[in-house]
Amino acid sequence: MAVVAMLAAVSMDAQVGRRYYVDAGWQFNGAFSNGFSKNASGWGGYIEGGYYFLPRVAAGVFASFNTNNEYFPKRTYDAGNGTAVTTDMYHSLYQIPFGATLRYRFLWKKVQPYVEAKIGANYAREYQLYSIYGAHDSQWGFYASPEIGVTFHPFNKSNIGLQIAGYYSYATNRSRAFGIDGLNNAGFKLGISF
Repeated sequence: MAVVAMLAAVSMDAQVGRRYYVDAGWQFNGAFSNGFSKNASGWGGYIEGGYYFLPRVAAGVFASFNTNNEYFPKRTYDAGNGTAVTTDMYHSLYQIPFGATLRYRFLWKKVQPYVEAKIGANYAREYQLYSIYGAHDSQWGFYASPEIGVTFHPFNKSNIGLQIAGYYSYATNRSRAFGIDGLNNAGFKLGISF
């Protein structure tokens, strides 16, 4: 009996839409609690895809990037060894997380609300830029992110749609040079779903 119900659900899923998804678009990211660059920024993007191996459960892969910049007005900075520099400064934080996803969709109709968990690696690079000087550091860390979102497929004969989602992420990246002990991020995504 359970096998018949499962086969009926799979058949219904095949009639409603494809068993895979591909989402891509723009990402707005706010970095906080990292002590380096705390500003929110819309300089980001993402792509992800997966396969529904059960009618509501999919496994897949993802990759994204975020850029956060913070400006510091002109002041005098101690450069060490009895020297000082008077200048303004930028802190730039670049992150590239990628890895695996597990998605659960609550419906498989035109509107598909979902929750998703992501795990993987995060490459981060930090720049401290003065007018003519600069310093940088980079490192790898473990990445984890829960996400909640919805995809909307308005066309009957097409799987093209829209996606909106919100997320929180944490990465274990650490930089002794810039005092970073973990990277916390939160933001939202707007994109196209196939």
